[in-house]
Amino acid sequence: MGAGGTAVAAPGGDRIDREVVQGALDEMAATGAQGVQVRVVDGRRGFTARAGTARVGSPRPVPTDGRFRVGSVTKTFVSTVVLQLVGEGRVELDAPVSRYLPGLLPDGDRITVRHLLQHTSGLYNYTDALPLDPEDFEPIRYKTWTPAELVALSTARPLDFQPGTGWNYSNTNYVVVGLLVEKITGKPYGHAVEQRVLRPLGLRDTSVPGTRVGIPGPHAHGYARAHGEVVDITELNPSVAWAAGEMISTTEDLSRFVDALLDGRLLRPAQQREMLTTVQGYGLGIEATELPCGVTTWGHGGGIPGYSTLMASTPDTATRLTASVTSSPDGGPVNGAEELLTEVFC
Repeated sequence: MGAGGTAVAAPGGDRIDREVVQGALDEMAATGAQGVQVRVVDGRRGFTARAGTARVGSPRPVPTDGRFRVGSVTKTFVSTVVLQLVGEGRVELDAPVSRYLPGLLPDGDRITVRHLLQHTSGLYNYTDALPLDPEDFEPIRYKTWTPAELVALSTARPLDFQPGTGWNYSNTNYVVVGLLVEKITGKPYGHAVEQRVLRPLGLRDTSVPGTRVGIPGPHAHGYARAHGEVVDITELNPSVAWAAGEMISTTEDLSRFVDALLDGRLLRPAQQREMLTTVQGYGLGIEATELPCGVTTWGHGGGIPGYSTLMASTPDTATRLTASVTSSPDGGPVNGAEELLTEVFC
């Protein structure tokens, strides 16, 4: 068992072999991860497991209730809010963005709200224009970005393809979606997420940090290596990700969120169907992934410097996996994830 390896579980049930799960986590911690924590729910039973350590040079294990940056899992929360607004008749999925945000996008008359949510807008991914490798990211790590600046990084480039004619994952789409939510509700998009999703579900450990650089509560640290030195990159200004990836959560909160979402407790039936209609496996802020064994999971992955996140569930939510991986200073590929998914879902 790797450093800090442990499993905490409710008694009974043996469909999922927890030793296999632990072995997969130990493999992850032995390769490119500083630490990893997972929460598995199978029917009425659930357990947590972890491997690696919370900090470099410390034996302290990763807290199984620890908070972490969820990266692009933020998109699923934001899409849920937009689809609620659609259900209320305040937004039309197939209306052009220019109806709500005139002048923001050069091609706003041809890009629809659906195009944004499904990554079929053709908008250039603004993060591809940012220096995100560890050595170049350090100078901009604490910079406050405005959404308009992020959009401008994208619109300075031509479209990747004509709207609706292709698919390309672009963080720009969800920055625009965040602005759309603010225009319709008249308040910060994070307020809408809190009012419409976090509070109703009691997700008390999930937050929209804005420009706050720290992670509140217990958490593991993420690392990189820059100019030959180990750099703790846990603290950063998340405005660089904004509505495309700034949120903070826990494995428990993400498990409760995806359970409620797929159970239809957050969206009306018509909007639920729209969310789960996919192009290249991507719905409206949610991904369908077919595993090698033939099982399909729904959820989203996320990455931001220091942290990688996975939120996955069977369609009936009977089996769910939520996980956070913190990066080690020596990086490298993380092995063991496929074994973890196979054991939990297959």
